[in-house]
Amino acid sequence: MVCYDLAKSVAVIPLAAVYSVVSQLALAPVYGSTPARVYHQALCSTAVLTGYLLGSRFSQIFHKGQKFLPALAFAIPNIQFFLFQYSSQWGNPAGPLLTELCTIAPLVLLSAAASSTLLKSLNLRQYGAVIAEIVPPIGGLLFFNLVHATIQSAIPLQLDSTLSITSFRLQIGTAALYTIALPRSQFRTLYALTAVFFSLAFSVYMPFACTAAKLNSRLQEINYSLVDRQESLTGYISVLDNMQVGFRAMRCDHSLLGGQWTNWHSGYNPRVSDPIYAVFTMLESVRLVEPDNNSPAKKDAESNALVIGLGIGTTPAALIQHGIDTTIVEIDPIVYKFALQYFQFPRNHTAVIDNAVTFVETAQRQTQQYDYIVHDVFTGGVEPIELFTLEFLQGLYALLKDDGIVAINYAGDLSLPGAGLIVRTIRSVFPQCRIFRENDGLEKSDTDPLGFTNMVIFCKKSSQAPLTFRAPNEGDYLGSKSRESYMYPQHEIDPKLFDGANDMTDQQILQVGKTSLIEAYHLQNAIGHWNIMRGVLPAKVWENF
Repeated sequence: MVCYDLAKSVAVIPLAAVYSVVSQLALAPVYGSTPARVYHQALCSTAVLTGYLLGSRFSQIFHKGQKFLPALAFAIPNIQFFLFQYSSQWGNPAGPLLTELCTIAPLVLLSAAASSTLLKSLNLRQYGAVIAEIVPPIGGLLFFNLVHATIQSAIPLQLDSTLSITSFRLQIGTAALYTIALPRSQFRTLYALTAVFFSLAFSVYMPFACTAAKLNSRLQEINYSLVDRQESLTGYISVLDNMQVGFRAMRCDHSLLGGQWTNWHSGYNPRVSDPIYAVFTMLESVRLVEPDNNSPAKKDAESNALVIGLGIGTTPAALIQHGIDTTIVEIDPIVYKFALQYFQFPRNHTAVIDNAVTFVETAQRQTQQYDYIVHDVFTGGVEPIELFTLEFLQGLYALLKDDGIVAINYAGDLSLPGAGLIVRTIRSVFPQCRIFRENDGLEKSDTDPLGFTNMVIFCKKSSQAPLTFRAPNEGDYLGSKSRESYMYPQHEIDPKLFDGANDMTDQQILQVGKTSLIEAYHLQNAIGHWNIMRGVLPAKVWENF
């Protein structure tokens, strides 16, 4: 009996850790992955320690309360579904905190309390009061954090491998394991059937045909329609159509990877689709940078390009259409699949589905070089830090030909120190750079002259002459009115704004192992981006994913 209780006490802690990770995946499409993590670790740690403390003080109460753990675990997806509908009222990051206070925090607390009561049979007091009081909560917390960190790294890598692995199914599967770990809980089959039936009847989050139909019924009330969806290693990926205005967009969690207009007027037939975000056409101006010393311009058919980050494929599709030999590097296979399937991304390209850091390191060893490099990576309101470090940018520098051009897209609050840190890092690697934002910035106040926006940094590998752009011609526009209006860079930013004088920090560049400064501002960027996204698409689109 002692060994049996010990096994159960050990089992409930990793189950709580697994469930807490899966709960985070469920929060990300509504609040974004970064805001959803703000209070998560502190909340879980507090719940673990509180659970052990209460379990040791009120063992009889919590021993009887074990039977409710499977019921709570099965109920959490449904509780989340109802709470998500209040995300706009609660805001961010208060929303994820309140949601987890009602879901994962009670589950973790009751799991820790159950573990504590089950440990009573070991009679740890025979080894001393200190051992009895300190070892269970500290050991339980360390065990919880170890499992949490392991699962947090492992689960996203499996989400793209098969449609059968989703956050909802992982929640239900973990709840089922609770009924096995705590077999005294009665009506466990009834818990499962009731929870799943309720989800099928009311929730729209599960990857079933009936729930997709229910989701479309809700979205059509606001003139949207779901085309496809799948969870993957970078988050929840979906494709949506706006039936009123006429555009199609790809979503990753609480962010848009891009979109294109679908409602063209009669007689308008561009060679590539017009994007809903004009900044993506600005990246194509890498072709317009003039060569040094009046050298002949590069011929598209004799040029090659590397594009890091695919999205829906706006920029690489245009480069391919110009006849440039294009390689794309995209970490998420579902993003690549949906770009081909739903956004007419051309197939005459080289695709590398891999982490960009790994690709760049391999390409350097193979001495591969490119005429153009487009660096366009962004999701969830924050930049992947490792792709803006000095070391990664030096790798891009090595991959450029001597007369090569790089265009780097950065989205964030340009008034925060993180933006200056990234610009200074880029300029420390590339000798000639110019910076352009997507709009004129007139909508900002005097106290916030830059604000959250996209900017593109164009840089040359050569330092022989200043970076200048030739005037575009009709062929450059590919028959696209959007490119005619927005492709040529217009709203230049003075690089002195990023010289660090107002950053209140001595850190000038971003290096591997020295990223704490930019991480400190990730939440502000993510919250700013969240608020923008709530204005781009209706709240019902984000809440009913």
